[in-house]
Amino acid sequence: MELNGKKILVTGGAGFIGSHVVDSLAGKNRVTVVDNLSSGDRDNIREHLEKGEVDFIQADIRDLELMRSLVRDNEVVFHLAVQCLRLSFTDPYLVHEVNATGSLNLCQAAYEAGIERFVYISSSEAYGTAKTAPMNEDHPLEPTTPYGASKLAGEAYARSYYLSFGLPVIAVRPFNSYGPREHLEGAYGEVIPRFVLRVMNGLPPIIFGDGEQTRDFTDVRDVARGIVAAGSCDALIGETVNIAAGNEVSINKIARIIIDTVGGDGQIEPNYMDPRPADVRRHFADIAKAREVLGYHARIGIEEGIRNYIEWVNEQDWDLKQLQQKEVIINWG
Repeated sequence: MELNGKKILVTGGAGFIGSHVVDSLAGKNRVTVVDNLSSGDRDNIREHLEKGEVDFIQADIRDLELMRSLVRDNEVVFHLAVQCLRLSFTDPYLVHEVNATGSLNLCQAAYEAGIERFVYISSSEAYGTAKTAPMNEDHPLEPTTPYGASKLAGEAYARSYYLSFGLPVIAVRPFNSYGPREHLEGAYGEVIPRFVLRVMNGLPPIIFGDGEQTRDFTDVRDVARGIVAAGSCDALIGETVNIAAGNEVSINKIARIIIDTVGGDGQIEPNYMDPRPADVRRHFADIAKAREVLGYHARIGIEEGIRNYIEWVNEQDWDLKQLQQKEVIINWG
């Protein structure tokens, strides 16, 4: 399917990854963004709104009747709306309602509307810690957090609608995304933005555990490009595909890259705290399927990506000291 001239609904499209997916789709398609703005921001898609390339509706995917009315006006759905990992420790019911029940709502609405393509954005957290590496799509699915469980539940609902009703579903499992527009505050804050914020304020990055845990960090623009490519691929209907850089990087290395890139007086070294509960020890994606089916590979390496992110932060009109004062260190964050 060529994603050109289509009517496309993007849930969570004002969020971090979702807004980059919108960047790839807008201008060539009629795009409608649905987002409740719990973590998204209209500024992430403001350029498209000003150009009239995107319609925006503030809504909650838990509202089934509203989802039915919105989905039926579209041909393709990219479903990225989500509540985040850290919230699943303090409010697992909310995370379940959005990530699992909300996904069921979208599946039902898409089935009733006869949607041509339903792209469910899952998460590498559905795997849990690597048992074998690199991790291909057949790796055991043993999530360690309520968030991972809720994303796996949503993926299972999507697949069941393909098997039971023929809904043309494609499931994408991105690994750890980073880059412009990534959250840096409170429960939504992620490791790279938090490290950058602290080091830019002359403070040490805080590492939970020994820092040797690894992730397959992937620049968000590579992630969005992979998601859109997967969504347009007929051969992936009914399938699941990893989208990642295909490299594992330790948290210690991430801290060192940021410290060296930001510079300073050379005195900053990480502070170590107790490990986070249920923390994944190792993530390392096998992207052979994406490479073979989509011709996909990540174009931006981790050093370049972090450098680009720091440059982007420097371009923002932010009071970094004020942001640091607002930041909350969370034992699982």
